[in-house]
Amino acid sequence: MNTPALPVISLKIERRSNHPWIFQKMVVKPEAKPKPGSIVDIVDNTGKWVGRGFYNGHSRIALRVLTEDADEAVDEAFFARKIADAVTLRRQSLRLDETTDAWRVVHSEGDGLSGLVVDRYGDLLVVEFFSAGAFRHREWVYAALREQFPGCRFYSFSEEHVQKQESFDFRAPPAPEPSLITENGLKFRASPGSGHKTGFFADQRDNREFLARFTAGKRVLDVCCNSGGFAIYAKARGGADEVIGIDLDEEILEVAEKNARLNDARIKFVQADLFHYLRDAHQRGEQFDVVVLDPAKLTRDREQVIPALKKYNDMNKLAMQVVRPGGILLTCSCTGLVSEEEFLDMIRRAAFYSGRTVQVLKVAGAGGDHPFMAHVKESRYLKAVFCRVL
Repeated sequence: MNTPALPVISLKIERRSNHPWIFQKMVVKPEAKPKPGSIVDIVDNTGKWVGRGFYNGHSRIALRVLTEDADEAVDEAFFARKIADAVTLRRQSLRLDETTDAWRVVHSEGDGLSGLVVDRYGDLLVVEFFSAGAFRHREWVYAALREQFPGCRFYSFSEEHVQKQESFDFRAPPAPEPSLITENGLKFRASPGSGHKTGFFADQRDNREFLARFTAGKRVLDVCCNSGGFAIYAKARGGADEVIGIDLDEEILEVAEKNARLNDARIKFVQADLFHYLRDAHQRGEQFDVVVLDPAKLTRDREQVIPALKKYNDMNKLAMQVVRPGGILLTCSCTGLVSEEEFLDMIRRAAFYSGRTVQVLKVAGAGGDHPFMAHVKESRYLKAVFCRVL
């Protein structure tokens, strides 16, 4: 049976890049505009076929290229292959099932499925849509995931700003029952739908494990502790003497306290603004052997990168002031628009203004279940810098 011909979208330019994003200004406006998220064929200004993918005439990213193979259909079988390949990477190459049942299943462009993120928390799969194309073909996504995870539960959502940018409407269902997951022998509750993204940040798994080697017998401060991951590793796995976790959000601190109890970890959680807490601690002369600073994303707007860097500078300067000489600071950024180079330069400036010297021990990112393609740097968002503060 012949498949119906796909709509054809023409470019104003010759295609000389293999980046999957093609922006609106590079695209000829079609007379009959396909619905947001439709699968289309793409030709350049010479008439040459250059790819196949999602089209969205309402989005700044007009085209998301999924294949450059003219013989490869983008259909239900395509999604099944891509998701099976992503799962094989995590299970066979990274062997994640040996250490955890919480890992990223699909990392958008990093797995060749632009605009789709899937996280696994035990039997619960959390599906996040970043593009109209991924949302429009969600039934193919669910079918492929069921094949890999028989009997799984689903929770799907898309943030409001994404729906506005991509021109689709999706009201998330009620929050599911939390999932109890295990990571390196520790237990956590993942609570998606609680207003805290997918409910647990698996991207910091390797960094939590690495931090624990510095905490035996130490005094630890976890700033922006969220659901308590670093604090609990420091105490239950690293053998810290005292751990304090601070966060502004009362609801997430309740989750953190439950997670601490799951691991028999005695941790003091405090609701506080990080700037006030760190200034007061410095004025009291309080010091910690290990400080973790892992704030939420500071901006999604390219115009706000410089103000974001200034805010990172202010919080890192304060954090460095409460690190005991020779102690460890783990400072993180999940703001994808801030590059690693910019973040390291910010650390240099924060050290200068706090009157401290910083010895960088390790520059890390997300775990291997958050891969990025060499030609798509946008998938690489997390920076985690382990420093010795002198």
